[in-house]
Amino acid sequence: MKYLTTVNDRTYEIEVNLEGEVVVDGQPLTIDFHPVAGQPVYSLLVNGRSYEAYVNPLDDGLQVLLQGRLYPVTVEDERTKRLRESSSGQPITKGEIHVKAPMPGLVVATLVEPGRTVERGELLIILESMKMQNELRAARSGKITRLRVKAGDSVEQNQILMTLE
Repeated sequence: MKYLTTVNDRTYEIEVNLEGEVVVDGQPLTIDFHPVAGQPVYSLLVNGRSYEAYVNPLDDGLQVLLQGRLYPVTVEDERTKRLRESSSGQPITKGEIHVKAPMPGLVVATLVEPGRTVERGELLIILESMKMQNELRAARSGKITRLRVKAGDSVEQNQILMTLE
């Protein structure tokens, strides 16, 4: 899985391939990473070099103390980034909009039916992908005019799930 990790305003693309194999901005690295005795301390081996990192979780990311320097760090996986990007921007206030699947998955539940009026932010569909449940919410208030899926349906990325007017 790929992650976007930002350290001091610089973003790195990190891909975790196998146990001990990581690619950072296209450069393969051999990594060994273990917590030390239940503490917020981690033993880290990068290509044979040893490091000790203190990791402090915060509401908006992490603080990492490494070699005497404190770094603010945020980590976002590809799926979360796509969901954030697809739900950001200005809401459409007029006309018909289609609620689309942000990724391939399985419809766990449809929480609305055609003809129902919904409010902006209301939960519409729960979609499961890679054993994680994703909540799809209304981008604006309106009326459901068409529902194209039901619980148990498999869907592809960008497939139209419902129409909101």
